[in-house]
Order: sequence, then structure tokens, then C-alpha cells
Amino acid sequence: MPARGTLAVTLITLTLFGCSTGSPTAAPGGEAVSSGGIRTEYIRDPTLNNMNAVEVHVPAKWHFQGVLNQGGNCVGISSGVFRATSPDGLSFVEVMPMLGWFWGTGFAANVQNNDCLPLKGPMNAQDFLKYLAATLNVAYVADDPVPAEMQAKAEQIERNAELPYAAQYAAMHVQPPKTTVHLAQAIIRYRNGTFEMKGRLGTSVSCTEVNHAGMRSMLRGVPDQPSWTTDQCRATVQYMAAPENQYDALIKQWDTPEMQVHGNPEWGRAWIDRNNRQAAMRDQQMNAQAAAQRQASAQQFAHDQAVRQQMHEQFLATMQRGTDMSMARAAQVANTNHTIASDWVDYSLDRRTVLDPNTGQLSKVSSSYSYTWVDSSGHTSFQTNDVNANPNGTLKGTWTRQQVVHGDGTQ
Repeated sequence: MPARGTLAVTLITLTLFGCSTGSPTAAPGGEAVSSGGIRTEYIRDPTLNNMNAVEVHVPAKWHFQGVLNQGGNCVGISSGVFRATSPDGLSFVEVMPMLGWFWGTGFAANVQNNDCLPLKGPMNAQDFLKYLAATLNVAYVADDPVPAEMQAKAEQIERNAELPYAAQYAAMHVQPPKTTVHLAQAIIRYRNGTFEMKGRLGTSVSCTEVNHAGMRSMLRGVPDQPSWTTDQCRATVQYMAAPENQYDALIKQWDTPEMQVHGNPEWGRAWIDRNNRQAAMRDQQMNAQAAAQRQASAQQFAHDQAVRQQMHEQFLATMQRGTDMSMARAAQVANTNHTIASDWVDYSLDRRTVLDPNTGQLSKVSSSYSYTWVDSSGHTSFQTNDVNANPNGTLKGTWTRQQVVHGDGTQ
């Protein structure tokens, strides 16, 4: 597989429920050791009996942390989040929580999802990386082209995923959703204390547009509802970086077929089956409510119509209030947006970012302790919850108390 091909496959796997072939035998603690100085780690799903959900291959001596993000309103699917760090703590590879944004026409134009990115339109994968680089406060140096065959493979995987549902849409005489998948990579740079860092951002952006038919109003004075559309994009992001003189070795180490990330097909089927059961239960409840409504007497019909009219008017008023509140909060969201992605990864992995006030070096440490000290080498840390504890004079070397900052290094 050509260089950068592994990244593309990884992003496709994380975006679409990927398939894997044989897996190494798991060792205690969810870890399997394989040949070639590579070990296998598993990200488990606590909502499905700790079932292995995602298989990640990392260098044998690297540190690994992973968690299954269960999704939310904007991104309704689960995704693996992990960070692998070199023994010296300077190089890393991480996959961020899946990011999403939403927009549309008609009623969808006013829908607000609090856990979506503040984007209201289409954005190709390369432009999304430029937006993400600014969010992470790193310099976007250059595009790093993805091989054409990998883009074609991503599109083919998406077409194969949609094929089983094509007949259902045709039978209902409904236009099927239109989905596009694009891959992109970019070279970035930033400074970590005294180290000039070079890195690579990679993303797979999958966008789906759904067309909804209009409806004729059954209430006097209420206009017909025209047709409308909803658009939703999901982005999977891989971020890797190292000191500039170690960057080529990092890419060579991770851009191999052995380092691919695999979704567990058995977990994927279990996840889908559970969602289908939950949807069936919701449909059953809705049908039971509809049956109860049909038993209402004819004498209540006029009253019911009046109630529905009042609810509709209240709904329109609520939508308007929601829009006004959203516009008032737009400036606040814009001011805080640049810290969201990095803080989200730290929170998911129970980590925090600290800053050395003398050198400007950033470090990722456990969030279980309130105070962190780092020695003059920049590689050894001491953590405590005692505000009066001071390793200077007790431990060898000169120690500096670190400042807690956002995940991207900002105050």
C-alpha cells in the first residue's frame, strides 16, 4: 500500500463501520502482542458488555489511551477516540472525537444542535483541515495529496453501504439521500517549548443531503409546508506530530499496512441491532398512542383541532425564540470555538494540558492530580494534590511548577 494509504483506510474505517479480518489473541487487559515490535490495543464499548469495538495497532513501547465516544445529537454514531504517545512524550498520534455540522432549508434552517460545529454550509475536506488548523492554533503549511485510488475506494465503500437500501426508497417512490465522501491531508507546524514540531492532519468528510416532500395543511389559516432539505456532515480526524527531525521516522513508522485501525464487524452488527430494536420500540409506542387517539369520541374532535392549532402557534413562537437566542450566543461561541477540539480529546482521555512557564513546553498529564511539576529535562514529571508539596530539595534536579492551560496551549 502506498504511503498515506494507511491513513486513508484508517479514516474510512472510523467513518464507516469498517471490517477487519483475523485479530491477534487478546492478552489480559484488552491488549494483544504481535510480532515486529507492534502490539494491539482494543477500544471497548461499555454499553455493549465491554465488547471490543475498535482494534488499534501501536508500536510496542508507546503509551496508549482510548475510549469509545458514544456520539450525541449532531453525530449520532459511536466512534473510537485514542492517543498514542512515544516513550519520550514528544511524538504522538491521535484520533479525535467525530465532528459534525448541520444545515438545511425550511424548518431545518432554524434547527439548533448544541454539539454541532458552528458551520452552516458545505465544506470540502481540504478546506475543513484549514478550518481545523486554525481551531487548533497550528500553522497550515501545505496540502498533502491523498492518492486518487484511496479517494475512489472511499466513494465505493459509501456506494456499497447505500446499495441495500436503494430498493426500499424506490418502493416508496422517495428520492434516496445523496452522500459524498472526501479525504484530505495537510502538513502543519507549531512550537512546543523549545521543540519545532511538524505534523499531519488527515480527515474523511462524509456529507448526506436528504430531500423531504412538502405537506398540504389540514388546518384552516395554516399554509402548506413546501419541500425542504437537511444536510449533515461528519468528519473523522487523525492528528500526528513529532519534533521536526523525527517527523519522517514517525510517518515511516505509522504509514504501513500493519498500523491500520479496524472496526470489529461483530460489534458493528450488535450496535446496529440495538439501534434497530430501540427504533422499533419507539415506533410501537407511537402506534399505541395513535390507537388511543383514534378512540377519542366525535364530540372531542372540534376541541382537539383547536388544541393542535394552539400547539402549532406555540411551536412557531418557540422556534423564533430559539433563533433569537442562537444569534445572541453566536459571538460567544466564536470566541471559544478554537479550544473545543483539543479540550474534548483531553476530557475524553482523562488528561489535562500543562505549560512550563520557563520554556513554554506543553505536556499532557493525568487529570487526577491538581498540581504538576516538571524537571529541567522536560521529560520527568511529579504530580500531587498537596498544594504545599515541592520536589525541589527532595527529588534530584530543578523542578518547575506547571500552569494548567487549554488543550491547544492557550491560557
